[in-house]
Amino acid sequence: MIEDKTPQRTSIAQLGEFGLIDHLTKNFGINQPSTLKGIGDDAAVLDFKDKKVVISTDLLIEGVHFDLAYMPLKHLGYKAVVVNISDICAMNAKATQITVSVAVSNRFPLEALDELFAGITHAANEYKVDVIGGDTTSSQKGLIISITAIGEADEEEIVYRNGAKQTDLLVVTGDLGAAYMGLQVLEREKQVFQVNPNSQPDLDAYTYLIERQLKPEARKDVRTLLHALQIKPTSMIDISDGLSSEIMHLCKQSKVGCNLYEDKLPIDPQFINVCEEFNIDSTTVAINGGEDYELLFTIAMEDFEKIKGNPNFTIIGHMTQESEGIHLVTRANTRIALKARGWDAIREE
Repeated sequence: MIEDKTPQRTSIAQLGEFGLIDHLTKNFGINQPSTLKGIGDDAAVLDFKDKKVVISTDLLIEGVHFDLAYMPLKHLGYKAVVVNISDICAMNAKATQITVSVAVSNRFPLEALDELFAGITHAANEYKVDVIGGDTTSSQKGLIISITAIGEADEEEIVYRNGAKQTDLLVVTGDLGAAYMGLQVLEREKQVFQVNPNSQPDLDAYTYLIERQLKPEARKDVRTLLHALQIKPTSMIDISDGLSSEIMHLCKQSKVGCNLYEDKLPIDPQFINVCEEFNIDSTTVAINGGEDYELLFTIAMEDFEKIKGNPNFTIIGHMTQESEGIHLVTRANTRIALKARGWDAIREE
């Protein structure tokens, strides 16, 4: 495909703030019965009747959370929605609405924002959430996106981080570490491109890992799967900052310890191959790499038979007394104290 070297660039200033809002939000419709009023007034109006409301918000900043050298704007818009919906899924709730706020510098033309909002619109349609408001403003440099997700659930359905018991089983959905290795591949190709702008990367061997990084999916299906199995988790969290960090959150909130088993970690074959290529230990990446957006939860021991052998879930450990601590049990049956080495957005490098 031949790239257009002179793409159309419409200055955002031509539209003004309200013209820009009208332009960007014209494709958003209303799908949820709980949305009484969406965009177009001073505030949205929601009616959840006898449901409980769950709310989560996230901030994505260029140069901190994403790099536009390899993150297409449409993918960025999609991912920005997904990471917030994932938090709603981690409460065992159903996402229903989002608000979208963006700050942009004058290096972004209108066409760039159209790409970003195309991804947001696609995600909203895919997850059947209504976009009900937000804000637009200018930025001195770079792009900033803030999304707030709203969801609903019956009170007895909601799962918190603090309900794990000493004998509970630790369960995870999907596989681990792929998003982190996808990022390593993209960073490597970026460095190659900077040295030789004429080089064309061959990414066929990394498609799964790159997709996990650029276009993750929130596990909205887990709520339905668990309901069908008649299982309610005792605690739950989504894996955004790395498995080790999330386990420590559950243990701290629930006042329990944990044994995590190395030989039980679910990892993809392509992930293993690329770890070997990069000379990185696959277990280290699986327990510390972030942005998988899988769900990590605990279940009562009595529910083992219900979940055993289910391809959607992997039992990776069990909870213990708080005094026993948090450990990784290696394939050699050695217990190593688990440390949170996942992503920390405000840690100084």
